[in-house]
Amino acid sequence: MIIGGFMGAFLFVHFKEKFTPDGEQVYFGVSKDGFNWEQVNGGNPILESKLGEKGVRDFTITRKKDNTFVILATDLSLANNFATKYKSNWNIVNREGSKYLSKWESEDLVHWSEQELVRVVDDNYGCAWAPDIIYDEEAGDYMVHWSSRYPAQSDNEMAIYYAKTADFINFTAPVMLCKKSDTGIIDSNIVYEDGYYYRFVKSDFNPEHIILERGKTLTGTYERMPAFDEEMDKLEAGQYEAPTCYKLPDGSWCLMLDFYGCEKSKQGYVPFVAKDISTGRFVRSDKEFSFPYGFKHGTVLPITDEEYDRIIKAYK
Repeated sequence: MIIGGFMGAFLFVHFKEKFTPDGEQVYFGVSKDGFNWEQVNGGNPILESKLGEKGVRDFTITRKKDNTFVILATDLSLANNFATKYKSNWNIVNREGSKYLSKWESEDLVHWSEQELVRVVDDNYGCAWAPDIIYDEEAGDYMVHWSSRYPAQSDNEMAIYYAKTADFINFTAPVMLCKKSDTGIIDSNIVYEDGYYYRFVKSDFNPEHIILERGKTLTGTYERMPAFDEEMDKLEAGQYEAPTCYKLPDGSWCLMLDFYGCEKSKQGYVPFVAKDISTGRFVRSDKEFSFPYGFKHGTVLPITDEEYDRIIKAYK
């Protein structure tokens, strides 16, 4: 969500895919142009998980209407638990992983509340993966959406579910937002522009890449955007996930896709730019992109120059 047009700078909230627990914590990157990024706090964590699995992944951050901020993240530590609790089996993670999301709130992006665990699904669901937040322009509240398997012990494919909240304290019961009949979908990200909601999701197969749909209402019918598929078909299948989309200073839109088909230390994002998001055509544009280290699944938030300066000063 963008408040009052372009903000001036950008904040990237993310984690690092490492074999040690320090990677699965809250990291910040900042940028003045959305392409060239600098590390914050010397590349060390900004916040650390002390609850649940004591690790967090797959972040989202939003600016609420009162100009305060919320971070939500998957409560999951593979460094701590993959080989032991989950027996090195992704199916066990999907079925038996945490039903909670980790939450932090802030008024200034520097001073953060104590970590809280927010339960969004009951024990009939599998792990609550990769939350994202979008403001519902019609209802005047927030929709938190994530991917889960339901029922947890079934052979059903992963789908996207959502809950509504006005205060990030009380949440409605989960409702299915969307599914794909022939394969699972994960990692949803939704942005709003000129009367349309644009929904990015990762399709496990058929196709094995990100897909883009758009709809007039947040929870209504969406249509697939074929120009987006044409660009994604140019990429190696099964190597990109975790879309995050944001508006650039010139009015174009940048879609960051997490490239995970490489060594952990080299993992990071690749940018794709659409001059006009209504066309759905996002063209790979990484020639001028830079980030100081490999980083994983997060969300980009437009921030003001004042907020950028405040973060830099606080974590110098």
